[in-house]
Amino acid sequence: MRRSPERAQRLRRVRPAPAVVHRAVRVTAAACAGFYTFRYGLDRPVSATYALFAAIALGVLARIEGSARTRARTILWTLPAAWALVCLGTVLAVHSWAAALGMVGVGFAVSYGSVGGPRMVGLANGLQLLYILPCFPPYSPDTLPQRLLGVTAGLLLLAAAELLLWPEPAPPDYRGRLARAALALAELADLAADACAGRPAAPGAVTAAADRARARLDELRFSRVPVMERPAGAGAVDRALTHCAAALRYAGPQVLRILRLARPYPGAARLTAVTAQALRAAAAGLPRTGPVPDTGVLECELAAFDTARAAEPRPDRTDRTDRTDRGGHSDRSDRSDRTDRTDRTDRGGRSDRARPALGTAALDAAEGARFVLRAVRVGRRAPLPPDETPADQRPGPFWYAYDPAPLLRWRRFRANLTPRSVAFRNALRTAGALGAARLLAGGLDLSHGFWVLLATLTLMRTSAADTRMTLRPALVGTALGAAATAAVLLAVGEHPLVYALALPPVMLIAFTAGPALGQAWGQGLFTLVVALVFTQLAPASWRLAEARVVNVAAGAAIGLLAGLCAWPRGGAQDLRRRTAALLEDSADALRETVAVLTGTGRPGGALRRARTSALLTEAMYAQYRCERHDPAGDGPSWQAAVLAGQHAVRGAEPLLARIPPGTAAPHRGGARVLVGHADEVAAAFRRQAAALRAREPAGAAHPAVARARAALVAELDGGPAPGSDGRVSLHAVDVAVWLAGLLDDLQQIHEPG
Repeated sequence: MRRSPERAQRLRRVRPAPAVVHRAVRVTAAACAGFYTFRYGLDRPVSATYALFAAIALGVLARIEGSARTRARTILWTLPAAWALVCLGTVLAVHSWAAALGMVGVGFAVSYGSVGGPRMVGLANGLQLLYILPCFPPYSPDTLPQRLLGVTAGLLLLAAAELLLWPEPAPPDYRGRLARAALALAELADLAADACAGRPAAPGAVTAAADRARARLDELRFSRVPVMERPAGAGAVDRALTHCAAALRYAGPQVLRILRLARPYPGAARLTAVTAQALRAAAAGLPRTGPVPDTGVLECELAAFDTARAAEPRPDRTDRTDRTDRGGHSDRSDRSDRTDRTDRTDRGGRSDRARPALGTAALDAAEGARFVLRAVRVGRRAPLPPDETPADQRPGPFWYAYDPAPLLRWRRFRANLTPRSVAFRNALRTAGALGAARLLAGGLDLSHGFWVLLATLTLMRTSAADTRMTLRPALVGTALGAAATAAVLLAVGEHPLVYALALPPVMLIAFTAGPALGQAWGQGLFTLVVALVFTQLAPASWRLAEARVVNVAAGAAIGLLAGLCAWPRGGAQDLRRRTAALLEDSADALRETVAVLTGTGRPGGALRRARTSALLTEAMYAQYRCERHDPAGDGPSWQAAVLAGQHAVRGAEPLLARIPPGTAAPHRGGARVLVGHADEVAAAFRRQAAALRAREPAGAAHPAVARARAALVAELDGGPAPGSDGRVSLHAVDVAVWLAGLLDDLQQIHEPG
């Protein structure tokens, strides 16, 4: 009998993945080995408790990814932090208020440490538990050696289990995603080079290659990447990989623009072919064992193309006036006029005025590839040449390659010490909720009060809606698990051997069913697990199940209240305001960039502010993508808005590096034209920002953006920003094409999503 697709999909969701089963086996083996050794072999119940919960803390509550060796190494690296947390919790357990203050400090520090990278994000909940467990009565500082012994044994056993029991292979990392995107973009660049060389490919081949490139570039977005795979650390390597992804996403539209403008242009064909070679070299150099790419060939070709382009005859806005007298009669013969039209028009009917725009697109794509090569070199810790950015425009795009790692981490921590930071908000929310839970548990003298904090920690989410969604299954699962626990305790009574035999299979099922079947199954089975553990440490009655239900309900209520009081809308609360601020900062940055390039202004730090704003918005958007939302209230395409801000920054950087200040439009009239267009584009950015702040419909700002783009495109078609000789300034074309591309990005925001 054939299964329906819907039923097959449900079965796939229910059936646990092999990795989940293997991880459950490793945690169960490590936890039970430590618990049984200390409880029955050495008669040290305190050490047994800490060995078991240490393995659960880092094996279940924490998320540690990577190969088996990497996971084991991470667990061993946490040992000093685990010792410090156990010591601190043991000392502060003397008073409830002291333990609560310590909980606030530890909760904030551990949660805020997530700005250091995804490794700390995964370890946060596990480290919190290592303080929660010892900060509750009894206050027994004399048992500290036994507690440290148990924690050490539990973590060592877990590390050994990672290496010996079904060791996991290294998962595909972000470098692989970058390499695949670079190769797909190189394939598209080859087709663009052929088109510029007069050998256009079949439309179907171009469409297929463009779709592959878009798909590969889309895989680079952090919203599409598991948290633990994201290069989100503060070090130079992670920053370089992030910069590499941004440069690839910037180069992609430029290659597509080459294909749209394609016409016979040998220089652009040669430069685009070298761009494709550079992208392949970057893809080969991204793996840690691959050859480190060199930027010399591409940089030489860039310089040669720029020089040759400057020497080419350029379109003249006055040529039509020169060729026609006042009476409308041509001063040439019909034959020469036909020859001139043939020379000035390609087979597709495009005017030679499209040639500068094609050259600009080729330059931009090559600049994007050059940035990719440099980012790969930084990611491989290869030396870079001295920072070429002018002193008054620093820091340049690769400023982090010249700073030591401790300074980079300090800057990351300092930059996020603001209520605008998602990490700072989450840390405050977590610290406040855990501190309140500790005060409540101590004030009410709840039995097994650490369950209150554990429930708060595991059930609280970054938004009140998400927290509320977890409450019902958690409470239902806990109640059912407590009922099963009470039945077992009443039926078995005080027979520790039965509980000892039942613990491993129940623990294995709990750690397997939780990830596969959902929150209710996880909470219910874990309730049974903790009951089986504590009945082996001391005699227990059915009231243990009652205490479990009360504590979980109290912890869930505190988590819900914290979510309601502290930024209840999570990432959605300020994504609109944050994105609007990014667009406003981008408007300032593009306006300042054009002013510097035309010599009508000086840098004032707008580009640096826009770069920081883009990073904060990306972090908030990543959190937003992890939360539940009402599709009808999502508003415009947030992803397109973030990309518009990113492209404003990524486009300004190569322009400032390539064009000397004040030379974009040597003639005063040309500078005035470019500055006017920059003002129009900046106004379009601010209009879109105002529409976001006012919660206007998703297409409200689209007409204004379309008008600004139409005016700029008309100027491009007519030859933008003439120089003092009346001819088109190539640098002005570069700036105008960048501005037109930004308006293209803005037009995508009006599409909901």
